[in-house]
Amino acid sequence: MVLPTWNLSPDRFFDPDPTQRRLARMIYQSIADLPIVAPHGHVDPRVFADPNYSFGNPAEMIIIPDHYIFRMLYSQGVPLESVGVPRRDGGPVEQNPRRIWQIFADHFHLFRGTPTGIWLAAEFSEVFGIEEKLTSENAQDIYDQIQAKLNTPEFRPRALYERFNIEVLTTTDAATDTLEHHRRIQESDWRGDIRPTFRPDAVVNIDTEGWREHIERLAEVSGVNIHNYASYIQALEQRRAFFKQMGATATDHAALTAYTERLSRMEAEVIFQKALAGQADEQDARRFTAHMIMEMARMSIEDGLVMQFHVGSLRNHNRVIYERFGPDKGADIPVRSEFTRNLRPLLNAYGNDTRLRLILFALDESAYSRELAPLAGHYPALFLGPPWWFFDSIYGMIRYREMIHETAGLYNTVGFNDDTRAYPSIPVRHDVWRRVESNWLAGLVVRGVIDEEDAMDMARASAYELAKTAYRLDKRQN
Repeated sequence: MVLPTWNLSPDRFFDPDPTQRRLARMIYQSIADLPIVAPHGHVDPRVFADPNYSFGNPAEMIIIPDHYIFRMLYSQGVPLESVGVPRRDGGPVEQNPRRIWQIFADHFHLFRGTPTGIWLAAEFSEVFGIEEKLTSENAQDIYDQIQAKLNTPEFRPRALYERFNIEVLTTTDAATDTLEHHRRIQESDWRGDIRPTFRPDAVVNIDTEGWREHIERLAEVSGVNIHNYASYIQALEQRRAFFKQMGATATDHAALTAYTERLSRMEAEVIFQKALAGQADEQDARRFTAHMIMEMARMSIEDGLVMQFHVGSLRNHNRVIYERFGPDKGADIPVRSEFTRNLRPLLNAYGNDTRLRLILFALDESAYSRELAPLAGHYPALFLGPPWWFFDSIYGMIRYREMIHETAGLYNTVGFNDDTRAYPSIPVRHDVWRRVESNWLAGLVVRGVIDEEDAMDMARASAYELAKTAYRLDKRQN
């Protein structure tokens, strides 16, 4: 039996019009080999701390940690237990990686034409050198091919970092993290540039499960006795300073809405004490998060850390999945968002201060042209992040440019970040962005909006320069 092989077109994602396609190819070739700047993502830093770290087996590397993969499988009735996703209660899940891989291969057709399918096709073909498409029939053979690669030194995380031509990669780390893995990386003789990012959601959002325990941990690692709002702020500022000392250039925050509000110190104290006593309600949580987003902007002006704000995901929509498997299991769903009024308190307080760099990510595409582009096209402190999560896709990127560019321009955006836990997908995701951007710019040239010289400059900015500048990564950490 002859099995189908991967056939990835060198002109994939380019327009079929021959003139635009030729220009897109030329633009893409000028940026295809630029180093990767990965300023926001979720790769575990421990994989770089140990020079001999191994990804284990194909199921552990590709399937079990990737909610893009198992959410699609679950939507077609495949239980998460059957693909090895750990349960909160320690209940039984499939332990045999070959069986997990077979289930994945049996359902691989589900990913045709999706962003995940595009990423996986390029990973298999270009990262692992797999020639045949994954099918039920060849699943175990391809498993063996990938496993053989993972067993070699060339597929250790540090070696792949060099092969992928990554210039700098940032992780996302809890405010209470000791950053021990980052310390080990920095103390080694390896020259990879891996930086932490300060993520305080678990101690800022008082409705977070286990918030009181997170506060106790914050007190422990900061050395601050947290007993009131003032000491809480002191602990957060201490942790930000520590992260910056360890090479961080950015923070990361998430909220359901973009609502911001300045509380008086007394109001903040009352809500904080209610939270410590386990008596805060939903409205308290909403107002406290809104206030703390304002406080984080203030702190960013003072310490220079770039502030990322992700808005619009209703987390853990599927209560059954959350209770059985915990958060981040593919059950987060976008909601409609409002930005003009919700961000007004923050932007009126800090949006005119060029020391602040606020990068906004949204899951409501309807707000792009109506609100986000006009806001970013006016306030000096506000920049738009790339298409995020559900819209990290070919058509999501196209819609993004079509809706924001004429009002915000290119230089009020920040290039691309992969925002991924799936380490081998990093070069693939950046390549998709570079191809789509090249085609968009070629279209502007064909229409006479810009010339080829402008297109080349804009392509380099989009692929490389904007991210370095926006995230203040111009200088390598010491």
